[in-house]
Amino acid sequence: MNLQSNRLDGAVEQGAGQQLLANKVLKNTYMLLGMTLAFSALCAYGSMAINAPVMNVWITIGVFYGLLFAVHKTAQSALGLLPVFALTGWLGFTLGPILSMFLATQGGTQIVTMAMGGTAAIFFSLSAFALVTKKDFSFLSKFVLVGIIVALVVMVANIFLNIPALGLAI
Repeated sequence: MNLQSNRLDGAVEQGAGQQLLANKVLKNTYMLLGMTLAFSALCAYGSMAINAPVMNVWITIGVFYGLLFAVHKTAQSALGLLPVFALTGWLGFTLGPILSMFLATQGGTQIVTMAMGGTAAIFFSLSAFALVTKKDFSFLSKFVLVGIIVALVVMVANIFLNIPALGLAI
């Protein structure tokens, strides 16, 4: 009887240890996400402050995929943080001129604020849902991959089609 109790106590302790480890990983992931978002926002602000011009779309895409490749190749080392921050910095820097363009229009501040608030609300609500339900959402990976590919194809098509409503939808 005592042996069974010790096994049960060990299983409970192991489960608690795994829960603590999962919470630590989640905390570190959200901390890294917050730092990269802050760095991206800082780079966007910097490019707006220096009034950077809109980048050539092919250079933007080329640098983006190059940095994305570097992130993937260095994912298992501590040096992998450098390409991650370079990628988010690049995205922020290329976002700055676009934000400047929208902020210069009538009601542009409202559009940017609404997009930022909506993104934050969706992120926090989905994070809370995933944490509360403790459900594994890895089954959605193929669906998300297909969605990303479709979005990329539509973005490239809209470069040539130049449909304003499609650009807004993207």
